[in-house]
Amino acid sequence: MTTSLFFSPATALLAGALALLFTTGIARKAVLLAFPLLALVLVWQVPTGSVTANYLGYALIPIRADDLALLFGAVFALAAFLGTLYALDRSSTLELTSALVYAAGALGVVYAGDWITLFVWWEVMAIASTIIVVCGGEKAHGPAFRYALIHFLGGVLLMAGIAGEIAMSGSATITSLKPDSWARWLILAGLLVNVGAPPFWAWVSDAYPASSWSGMVFLSVFTTKTAVYVLMRAFPGVEVLVWVGLVMAIYGIVYAALENDIRRLLAFAIVSQMGIKVAGVGIGTPLALNGVAAHSAAAVIYTALLVMVAGSVLRQTGKTRLNELSGLADAMPLTAFACMIGALAIAAFPLTSGFVSKSMIIEAAAKEHLAGAWILLMAVSAGAVLHAGLRLPWLLFFGAPKERLHVSDPPQAMRIAMALAAVLCVVVGIVPDGLYVLLPHPVAYVPYTASHILVQIQLLAFAALVVYLMRDWLQPQRGITLDLDWLYRRLGAWIARGFDDITDRGWTRLVSNLNGKAARLHELLLAYHGPTGTFGRTWPTGTMAFWTTFLLGAFLLIAAMG
Repeated sequence: MTTSLFFSPATALLAGALALLFTTGIARKAVLLAFPLLALVLVWQVPTGSVTANYLGYALIPIRADDLALLFGAVFALAAFLGTLYALDRSSTLELTSALVYAAGALGVVYAGDWITLFVWWEVMAIASTIIVVCGGEKAHGPAFRYALIHFLGGVLLMAGIAGEIAMSGSATITSLKPDSWARWLILAGLLVNVGAPPFWAWVSDAYPASSWSGMVFLSVFTTKTAVYVLMRAFPGVEVLVWVGLVMAIYGIVYAALENDIRRLLAFAIVSQMGIKVAGVGIGTPLALNGVAAHSAAAVIYTALLVMVAGSVLRQTGKTRLNELSGLADAMPLTAFACMIGALAIAAFPLTSGFVSKSMIIEAAAKEHLAGAWILLMAVSAGAVLHAGLRLPWLLFFGAPKERLHVSDPPQAMRIAMALAAVLCVVVGIVPDGLYVLLPHPVAYVPYTASHILVQIQLLAFAALVVYLMRDWLQPQRGITLDLDWLYRRLGAWIARGFDDITDRGWTRLVSNLNGKAARLHELLLAYHGPTGTFGRTWPTGTMAFWTTFLLGAFLLIAAMG
């Protein structure tokens, strides 16, 4: 057991984070690349089965390895490597150390077989990811604070649910659950906070774009995908997740189509893509769960690729708003090419990873005769073409230049990272069997059939037509888009200020009343015990003798009567 824990992928990344604190120069870059690669190697070495331990009378399973853990572990370790390669020239040791700890937390959750172990890694992820947001600079402090509040709320819900579930069942082992008790509903709520479900989805578009050009790459990979992984473990087939996911998917598309900032646009796209996966978990059939697993793996890569593109534009130009950027293809040709590959993948174009993964979830909805869900999933797929498949690359790279920017493609390490991610998007799309063999259930799905290809081409063509007809409406506009975070960023602040005013006035009145009563008490004490008061002034000896005799007589009389 000790040996297995020592050589776990999460431990390798923690060791890398520690080593990063004591290295500089070439050694620092070697650590950034070597330890994620070591974690990737170790993912394939973890034997199928469980490692158990005892804690306070509970059976803990710090490592539980199976096909699903292997898939998510491999793609998380690979994403950690791509992220550190992309951030190789990033000077912030705090951000990169936190990124490795963050990735270690995600791998810890993937291999956790019990709720206690999962919760520990869950909170490690929350703390490390908050630090990554903070490293975005002074402008990121507000979003980081809100990010921490939301995720600590999710952690509290999850912790309360876990405590209740363990108390009722007597076991901490993660198994498939139904939300039929308050504890399980709390667990589900805690997971949905991290996945970006309503009403707390705005943390994604609030915090992610506030991070640095490299930090958002890591943020886009782990938190939401880890939450989907746990949903697959704990709540497959829970029908409410179908509709929660569809709401997320539609919300993300609408806001992405309106967004001017390229990184906020991608943050909304992340929520939309997560909605498709959550809906797949709700469908819960083997085909749907295979689709969720495959689409999660594919989305990790193509989302990271698009975020790398946005980070490259930010690093090279210092700008992120579409109304200030256009016509960058000539100046940044490799970045433009990477953006096109990522856009085709997120649009599920044939021969890309998105096509061979997303279609499995849509097919599962059709097989279960969920007509409403199938129609909405098809609409969401078309919407992905609209906002990220066509609008983003066209406005950013191929539109008329707004101004002459003397820029070029980013440094070599960033270009290599984008190139590797782009190659993976295409290779998985061309040879999907390499992905399908890692899925948790036997795969009988064939993506490249005439009907699948024809339907997708028609969908893409329709979306392209919509973009053309609505090209004026889709032009970037100055301003911001209001979201539900307004409730706690503006309305919440207004309520807090009002509460402060009320409590200040109440405290002032209370202090004033107490001071008045204290003053009157002081006056009363002076009247009786002051230098000239009844009990404070000097009395003649005869008077004192009289009263002493009187009191003694009264005492004797009372004693005699008793």
